[in-house]
Amino acid sequence: MQGDRRAAALEAVLMVVDEPVSAAELAATLELPQPDVEELLAALAADYDAEGRGFELRAVAGGWRFYSRPEFADVVSRYVLEGQTARLTQAALETLAVIAYRQPVARSRVAAIRGVNVDSVVRTLVSRGLVEEAGTDPESGAILYQTTSYFLERLGVGSVADLPQLSPHLPGLDELASIELER
Repeated sequence: MQGDRRAAALEAVLMVVDEPVSAAELAATLELPQPDVEELLAALAADYDAEGRGFELRAVAGGWRFYSRPEFADVVSRYVLEGQTARLTQAALETLAVIAYRQPVARSRVAAIRGVNVDSVVRTLVSRGLVEEAGTDPESGAILYQTTSYFLERLGVGSVADLPQLSPHLPGLDELASIELER
C-alpha cells in the first residue's frame, strides 16, 4: 500500500469506529507494521491540526479516534439536540422494540435477537432519552437497558404492561409448520 493509500485506508477505518482503537489493532486490520501505523496516526493528527479542521484525531484510552474540536462544541450540541426530534431509523425502532419487550436486557442479547451489532443504536436511544441503564446482569456483569418514562410518554402508554401484546401478530404453530413446508 502506498503512503497516501495507507493514510486513506487508516482514515476509512477510523471513520467507522465508535470507541478508541489501538495502533496494534489498526496495524493488524491494515496489515501494516505497527510503527508505520503509529507514524501515520501522528502525521494525520498533525495535518488535521495544521489545517484547522472541525475534527481532530486524538489518542485516548489506549487508542485513537476522531473527535469534534472543542471550539465547535456549541454547534455540535445544537445539532445533536435538534436531531432529537428526527425520526428513528428502522434499526433504532427494531432495537427499541426488543428492549421494550425484553427489558431489562443486555446489548448482547439485543444484538443476538437482531443479528447485528447494536452498540451505536443503543447509544443513540440513550442519548435521545428513550432507553436507560437498568443495572448489571449478575451473571455476566453486562449493563442492562430498559425503556424510560419519556419513551412511555411518547408512546402514549402508562406502563410497559400497556404495550400491545405481540402474540396476536405472530404466526400460530400450524402457520409456522406451513411456512416450513413451503421452503
